[in-house]
Amino acid sequence: MFGNRLSAAVRLGLTVIAFTSLCGSTRPPTLAAAETPANPAPSFAPISAESTLTPPARPDEPRVPERFRLGSEPFPVRTRVLYDHARIRKHDVTFPSPVVTTSVPNNTVHAEYFQPAGPGPYPAVIVLHILGGDFPLSRTVANYLAQNGVAALFVKMPYYGPRRDPNSPRRMISKTPPETVEGMTQAVLDIRRAADFLASRPEVNAERLGITGISLGGIMSALAGSIDARFARVGIVLGGGKLGDAVWDLDHREAREFREQWLASGKTRAEFVQMIEQVDPATYGHRLKDRRVLMIEAAHDEVIPPENARALHAAIGDHARLVWLDSGHYTAIWYLPREIIRLERFFNAR
Repeated sequence: MFGNRLSAAVRLGLTVIAFTSLCGSTRPPTLAAAETPANPAPSFAPISAESTLTPPARPDEPRVPERFRLGSEPFPVRTRVLYDHARIRKHDVTFPSPVVTTSVPNNTVHAEYFQPAGPGPYPAVIVLHILGGDFPLSRTVANYLAQNGVAALFVKMPYYGPRRDPNSPRRMISKTPPETVEGMTQAVLDIRRAADFLASRPEVNAERLGITGISLGGIMSALAGSIDARFARVGIVLGGGKLGDAVWDLDHREAREFREQWLASGKTRAEFVQMIEQVDPATYGHRLKDRRVLMIEAAHDEVIPPENARALHAAIGDHARLVWLDSGHYTAIWYLPREIIRLERFFNAR
């Protein structure tokens, strides 16, 4: 439902440029720096390999839109250290999704925790990926944040990566609108449970949680951020609102085919827009009125048109800072090094 014109090879090439510009590889180093009294090994708050997390009570849950409500049931968390790199320890994190689907792999949430060294307490941010599922871009963001004292949890959304059943065509963003609504709803609930994990960490300041993402990740950051009031700061990159109108008006072959099938089934544009409004961040933007919000948008975006970015900004309110890049959706990658620094300062600011 959201266009993707660049090939995987080109996207990866641009991402590698961003890696080099920002912070080098996020792979584990082959040689560790020598440890001396003047250069001691960094220490990290311990994380149990297996634990049961009991979220705090949610007294404000009745105010949350019903489809996004989350209970406080205990859930198991499993972690595994992947590597230490400079002052970052990276962990693989898994826990059950609050939503049980017919796809068994999709019922486990997979995340990567970029833990800064030291006791903290640090601000912490959930990082979300793009539609194409190219995870290096999100890892770049999470790695840079953690290097600069912002704990970062990169969350893989429904039907992505290890959550995708190779024998099933099901995707989070589907040509079947009800499946898209279900997928985005599950993503919000998974993100809320991921926030439970971050808030439980002793090195994290639970009063300084944030969320960010690019493109689809930006849309989902706006949506999940508006739903869960624990996200004090929301960083939206290349996201927008009024998605039903944006998708309907896309001048792409797949979009045209979808419109023809939808209309042939006897349904109308208004019915499609109304369905997507259930998971449209503009529907819930008013819930961000008391939060710090940063929007970074492309002035010539061909996927999320500027009018849809403005619609989301209008729904949130004028207190949201809106930054325009002189780029399209894909050419915005050239601004990535500068804009990740902007995001880091946004989440670190007092």
